[in-house]
Amino acid sequence: MSQKITYSVAELSELLGVSPDSIYTMVREKQIPFLRIRRRIIFHKETIEEWLRSCSS
Repeated sequence: MSQKITYSVAELSELLGVSPDSIYTMVREKQIPFLRIRRRIIFHKETIEEWLRSCSS
């Protein structure tokens, strides 16, 4: 079974404990690293983990 390497907006909002609207705001203001594939917004798991480590320093 392959391990998931990306998060959706809903998955990331649950992981971080914030609303999906907060995630969309962070994306719009470029406060969080993301990828846009056509209209979908996804988050690379390793990039988000690095971002979280850098924010907690």
